[in-house]
Amino acid sequence: MASNDCQIRAPQRRASRGFTLIEVMIVVAIVAILAAVAMPAYGDYLRRGLLPEAFTNLSDLRVKMEQYYQDNRNYGNTGGTACANTATNPPTWNNFTPAGSRYFTYTCVLNGSSGTGNQGYTLTATGSSGRAIGHTFSITHDNVQRTTVFKGATVAKSCWVTRGSEC
Repeated sequence: MASNDCQIRAPQRRASRGFTLIEVMIVVAIVAILAAVAMPAYGDYLRRGLLPEAFTNLSDLRVKMEQYYQDNRNYGNTGGTACANTATNPPTWNNFTPAGSRYFTYTCVLNGSSGTGNQGYTLTATGSSGRAIGHTFSITHDNVQRTTVFKGATVAKSCWVTRGSEC
């Protein structure tokens, strides 16, 4: 009798498919660590993308103020405090609300007293919405750029800070 026909074989286990709970937990932990690092960096990236609006509009308003000075020999009505405001024919842009500005509000303050003939000004951009809140930048008639509030903290920098704490 041939013995190879009568061999009894033990049932074989099929290979399991899928992932174990430990493997899934490891993947979730790795994704959580990556998200914890990536999300703040992405938020900072979005914030930095809003700041050029202030820089562009402040520079544009400064050029307009210099053009106003060429026409009037002062930056605002003599004896007053309003920038680019004459009794006759004030410019249309003197409300300091540039077209398309979404994240900043702009103000202008004349420097000096009425005795100095209003020969100076300071333009200021203040974050008003979104991630721009907590930022304040300014520029003067002497083209001195300043950052006074950055990421909600008071700073005193003689430049427009966009990242970090240095110019």
